[in-house]
Amino acid sequence: MSLFIPTYFAPISQYAAIYQAESVTFELEDNYQKQTYRNRCYIYGANGKLALNIPVKHNATEGRKKTKDTLVENDFPWQQQHYKSLQSAYRSSPFFEFFEEDLLKIFNKKYTFLQDLNIDTHLFVTDALQMEQNFAKTSSYELTPNSTDYRDLAIAKKGIEIEMDTYIQIFDDKHGFIPDLSILDLLFMEGPNTISFLEKIDVDLR
Repeated sequence: MSLFIPTYFAPISQYAAIYQAESVTFELEDNYQKQTYRNRCYIYGANGKLALNIPVKHNATEGRKKTKDTLVENDFPWQQQHYKSLQSAYRSSPFFEFFEEDLLKIFNKKYTFLQDLNIDTHLFVTDALQMEQNFAKTSSYELTPNSTDYRDLAIAKKGIEIEMDTYIQIFDDKHGFIPDLSILDLLFMEGPNTISFLEKIDVDLR
């Protein structure tokens, strides 16, 4: 069993670990943390690395809250902004048009809970790559689980560096290769070849 946190169009490293895992369990009992991939992903924009952030509702009187209880702030047109950013970045990529219709369904659907959105992005990716879609869910939080723990892959600023092969990116002639962006970057550039790329990545957090 391998343990992951559902994140927003997760980085390539997380999908490499998911693809190589014998079984996937999603952590649903963790506390929400800022500065993580729970509510952000990074793509390759015309000016380099670009963050797409999902606004979430914060209550100053609340203490810690679980990620599964975190609410999306829909007073801002974040879905429209994210989709336009993806279009602008990838509409000339080799495979964007193949996934555009299914991708648009996510940005047209209204979400109350962040976790539901993240699960839908996961199902979009696994469907696009024809990967196994079954996963288990945790019912309690384990500090030291008896499984392969990949939950730290959700931390955006920990500085985890995963070695991976380079591939052609849409703006690499301007800014060079940027590793471990959202899986969308690899998917739109490599399409079905994404799987062979994921197979080669060694995700070892020890």
